[in-house]
Amino acid sequence: MVENKILKWSLVLGIIIVLNLFFAYAMKVIYKAPQYEDFCQKEQVIEKINTKEACLEKGGQWNENIIDRGLVTGEVSVQVPGYCNLNFVCNNEFIDAQENYEKNVFMTLIGLGVLSIIIGFMIASTEVVSMGLSLGGVLSFIVASIRYWQYASEYLQVIILGLALVVLIWLGVKKFK
Repeated sequence: MVENKILKWSLVLGIIIVLNLFFAYAMKVIYKAPQYEDFCQKEQVIEKINTKEACLEKGGQWNENIIDRGLVTGEVSVQVPGYCNLNFVCNNEFIDAQENYEKNVFMTLIGLGVLSIIIGFMIASTEVVSMGLSLGGVLSFIVASIRYWQYASEYLQVIILGLALVVLIWLGVKKFK
């Protein structure tokens, strides 16, 4: 009897883990994540940029006098006029692409989680598989939320948590009457 319960829960846990690994690797293969190098090219030679105009022309961000003290070269003090962040524009483009990617992954994982829960309820006659798919769908919600959390607004975070709570309560009521 105890062996049978351990075997059932081992199978449920296996389904949960493998289902979510399948989702993760399928997403990785089908929908490629943006790569930083596609937005900000690494140059072999980086020119020194000393003026705001030259910086802006190259797509950078000029930071005026971020160092108030002079740099000492030998005994001569040299005042730094400012600093050019050459990756400013391309980095912002990469961040936007990354956020869009994570939003799409979030929506896809939520959809796959819902589908898993629905299939889990449809095959209720096979208790172990049904529970594995249903709980795997719940884990998919959790993974999706964690991935997208940093990009979600506070209101969206509350909505995500509220929906997750509703789904968990509903799942508990339906599965464990």
